[in-house]
Amino acid sequence: MKKANIIFVHGLWADGSGWNKLIPTLLEDGHKVISVQNPLTTLEDDVLATQKALARVEGPTILIGHSWGGAVITAAGNDPKVKGLVYVAALAPDEGESLGELSEKYPAEASNHLEIADGLIWMGLEGMQKHFAGDLPQEETALMYATQGPASIALFGAQITTTPAWKEKPNWYIIAKNDHTINPELEHFFADRMKATTIELESSHVPMISQPDAVLKVIRDAATSIQ
Repeated sequence: MKKANIIFVHGLWADGSGWNKLIPTLLEDGHKVISVQNPLTTLEDDVLATQKALARVEGPTILIGHSWGGAVITAAGNDPKVKGLVYVAALAPDEGESLGELSEKYPAEASNHLEIADGLIWMGLEGMQKHFAGDLPQEETALMYATQGPASIALFGAQITTTPAWKEKPNWYIIAKNDHTINPELEHFFADRMKATTIELESSHVPMISQPDAVLKVIRDAATSIQ
């Protein structure tokens, strides 16, 4: 039996390489894997990038979103190929909700460490090392800081304008209990509202890097359940 396709969608201040600790194992397992490179310009542009990835695969597909990538898969996941959604410390907005609005209701420390210029936002070095990926070695977070993709300010006001895919597709949620970038209370809110199959990890905002085996288990469970 052909195994489910896996499409990864990264978040802000990151790129598709953030999934590198998971991809080799999933390829060995026999999955076709694509890690989308989001332009981080507008929600529509990021959704289009995922839709282009979906056009490259045939058959049942799992979308996996981290952080902002959760908003992207919430919109792009309505594609009929998508049979399941995995949220990794991710946004899971409802129609009409935005990142900015949700962040104001559930503030997180990392928002105090942003660098803004020319309509773009970067995560500051202290924010990256202490509040974005606080459970990784500083050598690794320094590299993440140096290679991060800046995000457009426009993303913070972008709203979901379609029926969220999580209302109609099976979904899983990984809550990062030590997350300082998305408030864990907000993550619990999303998981509960979606009635997601939920796992909690003692992790920073990047469990796919700090606890890849635990994240892999959730992805494998999701892929098995849709086949």
